[in-house]
Amino acid sequence: MSYQPPRIVITGIGLTAPNGNTLSEYRQNLLDGVSGVQKFDVRYMGQSLAGVCDFDPLKYQKRKAVRVGTRAGSISIYCAREAVADSQVDFDAFDKDRIGIYIGTTEHGNVETENEIYAISKFDYDTKYWSHYHNPRTVANNPAGEISLNMGITGPAYAIGAACAAGNLGLIHAAQMLRLGEVDFAICGGVSESIHTFGIYAGFKSQGALATHKHPAKASRPFDKDRNGIVIAEGGALYTLERLEDAQKRGAKIYGEIGGYCVNSDASDYVLPNPTRQAECVRKALKSAGLKASDIHIVNTHATATPQGDIQECGALREVFGEGCPDTHINNTKSFIGHAMGAAGALELAGNLPSFEDLTVHPTINVDNLDPQCALPGLVLNKPVKAAKVDAILNNSFGMLGINSTLIVKRFTA
Repeated sequence: MSYQPPRIVITGIGLTAPNGNTLSEYRQNLLDGVSGVQKFDVRYMGQSLAGVCDFDPLKYQKRKAVRVGTRAGSISIYCAREAVADSQVDFDAFDKDRIGIYIGTTEHGNVETENEIYAISKFDYDTKYWSHYHNPRTVANNPAGEISLNMGITGPAYAIGAACAAGNLGLIHAAQMLRLGEVDFAICGGVSESIHTFGIYAGFKSQGALATHKHPAKASRPFDKDRNGIVIAEGGALYTLERLEDAQKRGAKIYGEIGGYCVNSDASDYVLPNPTRQAECVRKALKSAGLKASDIHIVNTHATATPQGDIQECGALREVFGEGCPDTHINNTKSFIGHAMGAAGALELAGNLPSFEDLTVHPTINVDNLDPQCALPGLVLNKPVKAAKVDAILNNSFGMLGINSTLIVKRFTA
């Protein structure tokens, strides 16, 4: 009898997005077409646009901890606490050595450095005004470490740097650690504080990839012929993952089952995606899940609303889902919230998971004039659609330096 790895399931979700601080609020706004993009003042650049979160960090932290820590840390703590509460696990009785924290992130560290340099510039760059909290703020593991400190978790806690594929990687890595028996309970996903550094705005602007629009809610427009770039966003979505037998033993609610995944690299360009390698990533994830393309009922695209990037990804998706997939629906979440970088994949998955229950597929909004090069069968535009069935969701997240990730979550069946 061949070895069957443990089945891994999602039992809790905690999030903060520019258009919602709970899964139910976030989901309803996706169905209602409510954007979370607004005007935002950026140091040295003036007014730009951003996806800004409005959660209460003091719900789970003291004022001093918020001041000493980071925005990414506060987002992480809020999402982790919400996810654990949603899972209804007896957290106080759980062996904290057997809990793992795996947080995908993109830009952490440069935010605090940039802000600290700006602060000491007011004192003629005298380093005696440099914060002695700077080092713990800027280490790569900070978001995971802040969760560990806040919740008293003594198991492994670290961040996973994978550019804008990081949210998916958080879940993938957690599933692997659970299957290996390294932990019994995982808090995982992705977070981002990227709107708090002008450097990312300046970088995208210099690339000609920073979105502009007179109406903020219409600025993020993947697939639209008039799209002109990325809306930068902050946010986070963290999940609790468990082995199925453990979840069933305690009678846990199950959102879905980790079906399959793949991570690969383009090895071809710093920024421009490679559709051949993206398509390969999707195919390998399908193989990992034991599914065909036609078995996927929702594909969440990574599309960021950059002119070339959207076309490249659509080419990859057309190659995999272009024929023989009449029940496959394709949508995009960045049109609502902007690009939350390391949190993007995790937030986008969360927006689609309720489809297992309500069989409704949220749309891509702001598509007034579909770019013919982005036309795909099953593309859901501007209004939600009802699906005949939703048994498998495929979540794509791709990042700079050519990292690609595809995660498949299946409807849970005993």
